[in-house]
Amino acid sequence: MRKQKMIRWIAWAVAGIACVAGGIHVYQKYQEREAAIRAIEARDQAKSQEEEDLTNGILTWNGKKYRRNTAMRAILCIGVDTKGEMEAQNVAGKGGDADALFLVAQDVAKDEAQIVLIPRNTMTEIEVFDYFGNPIGTETKQLTLAYAFGDGREKSCELTVGALSKLLFGLQIDGYFAVNMDSIPYFNDAVGGVPITVEDEMVAEKYPDDFKMGETVTLNGDLTEKYVRFRDINEDGSATVRLHRQKGYLKSFIQKAKESQTADKTTITRLVDGIQEKAITNMAKDQYMDMGLAMLNSPKTMEDGDFIELSGEIYQGKFEEFYPDMDELKEIVINLFYKEKA
Repeated sequence: MRKQKMIRWIAWAVAGIACVAGGIHVYQKYQEREAAIRAIEARDQAKSQEEEDLTNGILTWNGKKYRRNTAMRAILCIGVDTKGEMEAQNVAGKGGDADALFLVAQDVAKDEAQIVLIPRNTMTEIEVFDYFGNPIGTETKQLTLAYAFGDGREKSCELTVGALSKLLFGLQIDGYFAVNMDSIPYFNDAVGGVPITVEDEMVAEKYPDDFKMGETVTLNGDLTEKYVRFRDINEDGSATVRLHRQKGYLKSFIQKAKESQTADKTTITRLVDGIQEKAITNMAKDQYMDMGLAMLNSPKTMEDGDFIELSGEIYQGKFEEFYPDMDELKEIVINLFYKEKA
């Protein structure tokens, strides 16, 4: 009997220690999340010489000053989680979220490009509005919501551009495209379908008849949307897993588009016509035609290093929150878009 009591006492003690340890871990994650939010707010509220420099297009890094490299253009591509016509909405939240965000760094001097993959749940300061579209200030929220607070068209794009510019230390965004889910199969099929190798267990488990681990599949039609869009919202970090999958798709799409353009010079025309018809953009046709031709005619093959993923911490609350490593992010921005000030 005494031995049984001893065993029960030990079991209770172990359970108690486990509960305390679990509580400490949860509390530590909470404290880390709160510290990350305070860091964002402190950065946004800071008044300093560096902030004054930002208004003049100058960034400071490791004691050196950098100015914008005029040979580099920053183009934001936005994928919106809606279907059908992208019509203007009078009620905030009805125009959809920015489900995918890619910042193209176009080197107009070399006809080359790199792409920064921006997690949709990146936490930053955004403008917020009430149900009727009246401004009520700014809050630290997921970047994806900046689009939702707009009209589902130009205002949504401008709000997203503004929020991203603030996140990227005042970087001027030179242009934007926004397309919704209906455009995915169009652009995919315009280059004759895109081959991918299935390396993501999440999408393979969801669609076992379409995607098997390790197999190469040529994406066509609705299959494309399944592959690039699916994520398990009940799985922690699923948005990051999907973003990595989208990186692989983008690499394959660009390569297939280059091959298609080599074999058929009308490829770029079909892609540009699709943008003109389906996208919301503030760029003139000749601007994105020039960008497209530069990328497709460039002899350089885009490698993994040309698709830049951000490092940071993920916290899972009601929704996934991504807090980027701001030092690394600043270094990325400077390397891509700035050069040392003479």
